[in-house]
Amino acid sequence: MANRLTKIYTRTGDSGETGTADGARISKNHSLIHAQGDIDELNSLLGLLGSKLDKPELIDVISKIQNDLFELGAEISLSQLRLNQDHVAYLEHKLDSLNAELPALKEFILPGGGEAASVCHLARAVCRRAERNLVALDIEKPLGGQALAYINRLSDLLFVLARCITRELNEEEVYWQPGR
Repeated sequence: MANRLTKIYTRTGDSGETGTADGARISKNHSLIHAQGDIDELNSLLGLLGSKLDKPELIDVISKIQNDLFELGAEISLSQLRLNQDHVAYLEHKLDSLNAELPALKEFILPGGGEAASVCHLARAVCRRAERNLVALDIEKPLGGQALAYINRLSDLLFVLARCITRELNEEEVYWQPGR
């Protein structure tokens, strides 16, 4: 980080606009800002999730993803490709290895299964919103690269991770009961 922030408030956003990485001013309701905000919210939830876990292997996965999300934020902010197929392959590898340890799904799972798993499910839902907003941004300004594939795999990984956390903590998955 070349320029350190010494003053946090600038008052430049008081009118509902914000500055972009290239110095332009855009509405805080712009699709870029929605996507950036969702990625930031997702990253914050992953920080909360990591603080609730004791298993170093899972904390390492979350830490890597948090760093990748910063890369994704930089990518959409600077229009410079930063995520590549290796980032997507990492998620796919983790998905395969974590899912191999789980019993097959026979019913739909409701978000829940304990506090840490619930935070993970919430992160998954925010990830899906981030994906929708990245798609909207991609329509305005094609993203290229692996951003959409990465965020899509990440939501899948978060679902599997929630199941792993539930199992690791000896908690019970919550199943959908149709008609209830």
